Amino acid sequence: MVTVRERRPAAHTPPSSTVAEVARRILLPLALMALATLGLGLLLTRVLEHSSLIAQDEAISREIAQERTPFWNTVTHYGSMLSDTPVIIVVTGIMVVLFRLAYGRWREAAFLVAAVCAQSAIFLLATVFAQRARPHVQHLDPAPPTSSYPSGHTSAAVAFYCGVALVLTLHTHRHTILKALWWLIGAGAALTVGLSRLYRGMHHLTDVSWGWVLGIFCVFVLAQALLIRPVMASRRASSKRTANDPAPA
Repeated sequence: MVTVRERRPAAHTPPSSTVAEVARRILLPLALMALATLGLGLLLTRVLEHSSLIAQDEAISREIAQERTPFWNTVTHYGSMLSDTPVIIVVTGIMVVLFRLAYGRWREAAFLVAAVCAQSAIFLLATVFAQRARPHVQHLDPAPPTSSYPSGHTSAAVAFYCGVALVLTLHTHRHTILKALWWLIGAGAALTVGLSRLYRGMHHLTDVSWGWVLGIFCVFVLAQALLIRPVMASRRASSKRTANDPAPA
C-alpha cells in the first residue's frame, strides 16, 4: 500500500513581521550608532573643545606634520585615494556585479551596498550637526565641505574593503590561507586609509578612530542581518530536512 504524504503549504512570513524584524535587527542598531556618533561629536565640539583631549589631538597632528617626507607624502596620497568618494562608488558598483554573477543572487551585493550607504548616512548626519574644524596644520588634500569628524574616508574604507573581505571569507571558509589573505587586504586597506588621512592633516586621531568604529559597526550589524543569519537559517533547514528524510530501505 502506497501512502501519499500530504504536502503542507509553504509558510509565508507576514509583511508586518518582516518590517519589524528589519527594524529590530538593522534600523534600531544603526539609529543608536547615529545617536552615539552625533553625541560624541557634540561632546568634542561643544563640551571638550578646550580640554586636554582636544589639545592632545592637535599636538599629534602637528607632530606628524613636522615629520613629513616627500616619500610618505606620495604614499599617503595614494593611500587616501583608496577611499575617495568616486573610487568607493565605482568599486562598489563593480563588486555588486561580480557578486551577482559569482553567487547568482543579490544577498552579498545588498549587504555591501547597505554597509557602504549606512556608514555614509551616519557620517553625513554627524558632519551637519557636529561640525569640527580640521587640524590646524597644512592640509595635503583639498578640504571637502564636510567637517573633520568623523573621518568619512576611514568609515567608507572599512565598510567596503572589510565588507568585501567578509563576503569572500564566508565563501572560502574552508581555506585558511585565503581567509587570511582577504583580511590582510581588507583590514590593511582600511588601516592605510585612516593613517593616510591622519598623516595628511585632514583629520584628528579621534576622527579617524571613530571612523574605524563606525565602519566596523555597520559591517557587523548588516552582516548579521543579511549574511550570517540567512546562512545559519539555511543550514538549520537543511539539517532538519536531512533528519526528517526516511532512511532508505
